Formats: sequence, C-alpha cells, structure tokens
Amino acid sequence: MTSSSLLQQAREDLARREAVLRERLADPDFLANRGLGNEVGIYLFCYDPALELEVRDLAARLVCESEAGTLPCRLVERNLYDLLLGICDERRIADAIPRMEAKRGTTALLDQLRKTASTDAFAQALDYGPHEPGDVLLITGVGEVYPLLRTHALLDNIQHLFSDIPLVVAYPGCYDGSAMRLFAGAEGRGLEDGNYYRAFSLV
Repeated sequence: MTSSSLLQQAREDLARREAVLRERLADPDFLANRGLGNEVGIYLFCYDPALELEVRDLAARLVCESEAGTLPCRLVERNLYDLLLGICDERRIADAIPRMEAKRGTTALLDQLRKTASTDAFAQALDYGPHEPGDVLLITGVGEVYPLLRTHALLDNIQHLFSDIPLVVAYPGCYDGSAMRLFAGAEGRGLEDGNYYRAFSLV
C-alpha cells in the first residue's frame, strides 16, 4: 500500500473516531461517569501521528463548539506543551534552557527539566476547580512533551484528581487496554510508552 493510500485510510479512520467521540460527548452516562464498574473515567482517543495537525484542528473546533453551547458538555482542553512552558516560566528558567542545552547537551537538559517539570508539577498544572457537572477534560500535546513526560506516569498521578469527570487523552499512537505505543501509526510500530491498566479506549 502506498503512503498516500495509508494516509487516506488514516483520515477515514480519524473521521470514524471523531463521530464516536462526538457521540460520547453528548452521552449523559459518559458525562456522569456511569457504567464504569467503579473505575475512573479515563479514555484514550488514539490516532495516527501523521494526522497531528488534523487532530489539533479537531480539538480546537470541539472546544469552540463547547463554548458556543452546541456541545452538551464543557470541554476543558489542557495542552501539555503549553503547561510545560508555563511551569518553566513560573520557575524562571525558560530563558536559560537554550544556554543549558548548548552547554551541557540535550540529555543533561532533560534530566534537569524532569526535576523542575516533574510529573507532580504537571499534575498540579492540570488540576482546576471546581469541576462542574458536564465537564470533560481533554489532554493534548502528548507527543510534544515526549520523552520528558510519559503518559502512563501522568495518568497514575492525576487519576485521583479527576475521579468525578471524564478525562480524554488525545494519544498519537495505539493502546490495547494495557500497553501504550507512542507514535505508532500505519507506517510504523512506534515506541513503547509503558503500561496503564485503568484507561479505556474511546473507540
């Protein structure tokens, strides 16, 4: 199969997944976290990483529709890369990052950033309140913060913060109910991204 055929197939699959996502965002049981058997409502919306820009556009459109009242939920988007920049600004290290990388190298920079922009720091930046009935948290930017932040580690740290509302992770890869593979798509197997057992595949 050619690259153009694979891309077309991925786009058709994304359209199908978008339709399912829209159905879920309008489902009262989904919005109320009902029918999960006491599990936390964490869902992975997987997509081919080649369609990253299309998914960013989809997220923006859904947020606009939510704000306009045409979706029966309040969609709260949090982009992990934007949160990273905010954490670095708050710690007053953003301007020093290019110099640090030039002087010490990328590996040393990542090690330092993991101490400053820790998983716990991301969890605190994601949290908001009060949550309202009908809220859905949409997490984007997963690929943009790799390998600094791993999805399974983040979910372990935030599941208790969002037990009352659904949480949807836009995930550029695949998830089989336990193992995550980041950047996995039609043209590649992606990277092992850890295991997480408390999430559901949205589609």
